Amino acid sequence: LSADTRFVLDASALIEDLRCQQVRGVNARPVLVGPLTFLSLARTTDGSNPLDHLPALFEVYERLIKSFDTEWVQIDEPALVTDVAPEVLEQVRAGYTTLAKRGGVFVNTYFGSGDQALNTLAGIGLGAIGVDLVTHGVTELAAWKGEELLVAGIVDGRNIWRTDLCAALASLKRLAARGPIAVSTSCSLLHVPYTLEAENIEPEVRDWLAFGSEKITEVKLLADALAGNIDAAAFDAASAAIASRRTSPRTAPITQELPGRSRGSFDTRVTLQEKSLELPALPTTTIGSFPQTPSIRSARARLRKESITLEQYEEAMREEIDLVIAKQEELGLDVLVHGEPERNDMVQYFSELLDGFLSTANGWVQSYGSRCVRPPVLFGNVSRPAPMTVKWFQYAQSLTQKHVKGMLTGPVTILAWSFVRDDQPLATTADQVALALRDEINDLIEAGAKIIQVDEPAIRELLPLRDVDKPAYLQWSVDSFRLATAGAPDDVQIHTHMCYSEFNEVISSVIALDADVTTIEAARSDMQVLAALKSSGFELGVGPGVWDIHSPRVPSAQEVDGLLEAALQSVDPRQLWVNPDCGLKTRGWPEVEASLKVLVESAKQAREKIGATI
Repeated sequence: LSADTRFVLDASALIEDLRCQQVRGVNARPVLVGPLTFLSLARTTDGSNPLDHLPALFEVYERLIKSFDTEWVQIDEPALVTDVAPEVLEQVRAGYTTLAKRGGVFVNTYFGSGDQALNTLAGIGLGAIGVDLVTHGVTELAAWKGEELLVAGIVDGRNIWRTDLCAALASLKRLAARGPIAVSTSCSLLHVPYTLEAENIEPEVRDWLAFGSEKITEVKLLADALAGNIDAAAFDAASAAIASRRTSPRTAPITQELPGRSRGSFDTRVTLQEKSLELPALPTTTIGSFPQTPSIRSARARLRKESITLEQYEEAMREEIDLVIAKQEELGLDVLVHGEPERNDMVQYFSELLDGFLSTANGWVQSYGSRCVRPPVLFGNVSRPAPMTVKWFQYAQSLTQKHVKGMLTGPVTILAWSFVRDDQPLATTADQVALALRDEINDLIEAGAKIIQVDEPAIRELLPLRDVDKPAYLQWSVDSFRLATAGAPDDVQIHTHMCYSEFNEVISSVIALDADVTTIEAARSDMQVLAALKSSGFELGVGPGVWDIHSPRVPSAQEVDGLLEAALQSVDPRQLWVNPDCGLKTRGWPEVEASLKVLVESAKQAREKIGATI
């Protein structure tokens, strides 16, 4: 957007869709992203404030909802659970006071406490207000006086654990004593798999779970019970499952003394690593994965169908590693990777090798766009029964005299992209994962690894929405990373990688990770993150991506040269690495080879210009 943006309404496609549903006899309820949330997620090209458009956008919404021939219209405003300035809340209240005159307007909030939303919207004539009673628990909701329907999100829409029906019913009854309520999920069921019916999961653990269709059943059970029609057998089964999970030895608290979380000073480490690694200035590398080709996916599918043996599959993966190492040496990269052909997903792969996790057969959820993933279920205490990556690292390293990075996914990202236990603090679970990774790092070092990368793309993603909750999260997320990596001796170089997010807000925590080198997504933002790094006094190694791998195009030499030059204006050459923005698994070999040729050549020319050696 910009200060000059003007909104023009064209609702014809949506209205036609609604009419089609009504012809079919569906009592359709249109669902819209709310004006506040839309503008909160917007960016401007001229530095203006997107929220300046709020009054004008409410006027457009007023015309829009009047065009709907429906009983209800739902407007989602999750931004109301974030920190919103008082003057903006006043505009939101005024805007929704006008919208409420249409009748049947339901404003829904989720992902956080609904208190601020109720303080803003209660009593202005809305038909209903939805609040998330899972994320922060059932608070007093003092602002709700029972004037509008309260849509009580009591069934967790983001995680897969069975609802404690007895406890939920008690909370609903307390609320129902104050006014009209409807039972609902805490948010859309987009975030959970469709159904448990197609899953072959161990019976005890299966009883602890509820996917999408099972959650709808829970909503119906609670609504019926609130109306006086209690299904005693269903409630007893839920209580038994809750008790089983609470008392299972696999979920019992682990009490152990944690090892240290600190290494030597960076100055000490960098001196030892320069001597040990003998890398050139501006060393080139990639983030980890190389193209997941049809032959790789075919081999994996044939292994699942048992049409090839495990030995045949592993031989096929070794052939892929042969190719990846040979290509990198031909291209002239300085630090190599094995390409990760054996990994179906950067989290699922590890979850299948760690105790305390289970994988689903059909538990797909949307990741982004048309990409779907099957998040693992972290149901118990985490431990590592055997090395997970060592044999692949050893094979790759045996093919080259150059350094090959050991490649791991970090504890915070494993938690972020899994369905995680809700019966103990996230910090405790993160430390359990970190200890398993620490053992893996130790084994990689024993196998000869001098550079180990522990990816944490999700650190920014899990950042809480309210400022008051951020410090505690950032503390335990940093602590878990340092717990995993601090066992490495000072001459072993620890890398981490971050992408998918804008990291300016968490720069201090990126520094606190104390990784020797941080590779970071930066090409699409024209290296804007580096200004924040420079102003923060960042003195560790950094590899701001100079090739945006998310676009199927080969960057020009001029483009990469420009990004590298911009990076050198903010980063000391002794700190700077040259690499793509992210892993290459989604790209094809022709564009990968062409793009890496440009990257390597740009690094060589930059070395000549700065005349530096390490």
